Amino acid sequence: MSKQKKKITDIRSINLMALFAALTAIGAFIRIPLPYVPITLQTIFVLLAGVLLGKRRAALSQLIYLVIGLSGVPIFTEGGGPGYIFKPSFGYLLAFVVAAYFTGLLTENRPINYRNIFLASTTGVLITYIIGVPYLYLILTKVSGVELGFLDTLKAGMIPFLPGDLLKILIVTIITPRVYTPLKKYL
Repeated sequence: MSKQKKKITDIRSINLMALFAALTAIGAFIRIPLPYVPITLQTIFVLLAGVLLGKRRAALSQLIYLVIGLSGVPIFTEGGGPGYIFKPSFGYLLAFVVAAYFTGLLTENRPINYRNIFLASTTGVLITYIIGVPYLYLILTKVSGVELGFLDTLKAGMIPFLPGDLLKILIVTIITPRVYTPLKKYL
């Protein structure tokens, strides 16, 4: 590959990672408020980043989102800044990096079909729960002093999100094959 062609690919990759960081930020503001953790559209963009950008670029897009928000730009659902790590919902934001990576890992070098996308996206959502719910529990009980059992944390941090997350997985599963082929020529 020539230097010129590689440079274009690098610029395209940077633009796509920035785009998905921006989409995740936009998704934060399309929300339904709930106690502790709001319902947002961010998950759609995290999963799409994984299946469209691949594991590294997807994870980097979410890391860019985190760094910008932690630096003080108010792109999280309730603002931004380094103190945001003490918000109960911050564990889900951390999980976005890991979820995007594994969603990408599970779809890279595999056929882009409904089955593979559905399974990878489901794994990505499960990762957000695996990281987000324990973080929610720790912040609420150890930092905020809320008396809450782990089962109650599951009821607050996972159960209300299951129907919406299933819908998000289905949206990503339906959308991806339609945008993957045209987008692939830019990667």
